[in-house]
Amino acid sequence: MSRYMLIHRLRAPAVLLLIGILALLHQSGVIPDFWRLFWPLLFILLGVLLLAERAALAAEGYPIFPCGPGQSAGQAPNQTMNQGTIPGVPPQNAAGSATTPGAAIVPSPWQELDQEGKGGQS
Repeated sequence: MSRYMLIHRLRAPAVLLLIGILALLHQSGVIPDFWRLFWPLLFILLGVLLLAERAALAAEGYPIFPCGPGQSAGQAPNQTMNQGTIPGVPPQNAAGSATTPGAAIVPSPWQELDQEGKGGQS
């Protein structure tokens, strides 16, 4: 099993362990308010687990790139999602914007809106 899958599978048990430890500390009188301490620690725990998952993916050789406009999570920044292969969608340049100026939002023709009273839905 890869380290990524191990860390991913430990996410729910880690949250349950955090709840159990905080409940035990609340019952013993060490902390006065359970919920006030729970939320910050939960966000910290989830953030640390996400960073560990990302580090495990990088250690296994998977490319890690930040997502920009028009990119999926594992896609290199100089690649584009749409190379003009999807009908009705204009091709995009390397920045992720449409190559046709002013074609970011293109309304449907009026004939398509009146198809069988569906409002353009098929």
